[in-house]
Amino acid sequence: MTSTSLQTACPCGSGQTYDACCGRLHRGAEHAATPEELMRSRYAAYAVGGQVGDDYVFRTWHPRTRPADVATDPGLVWTGLAILRAEEDVVEFAARYSYGGVDRVLHETSRFELRAGRWVYVEAITPSSGA
Repeated sequence: MTSTSLQTACPCGSGQTYDACCGRLHRGAEHAATPEELMRSRYAAYAVGGQVGDDYVFRTWHPRTRPADVATDPGLVWTGLAILRAEEDVVEFAARYSYGGVDRVLHETSRFELRAGRWVYVEAITPSSGA
């Protein structure tokens, strides 16, 4: 997905419109209040893709662990997110996607950190699987 209408359902699966949910975070009107909200908004940024998605992923990744290039692969189509567990600064999730016509799932437990009053993604603390 390369663009998302503000009134379509948010890709994070919250049931809200993109504008009311992750869109407000992507455009910088507000910041994620919890690690789970940040995880959902980062997933939505990957799903939206393009410059909006890439900029948001960059801004919300801890500078100590962020790679030089966070550009999304335009061949990936993100198709759904399930939050499996959210406790303190840890979120476990399963993100469904399709790549080259093959459906896959990224299952990861991620750690977040409150930095200067804003939550940021730090790292995966369990191996990711793309099977």
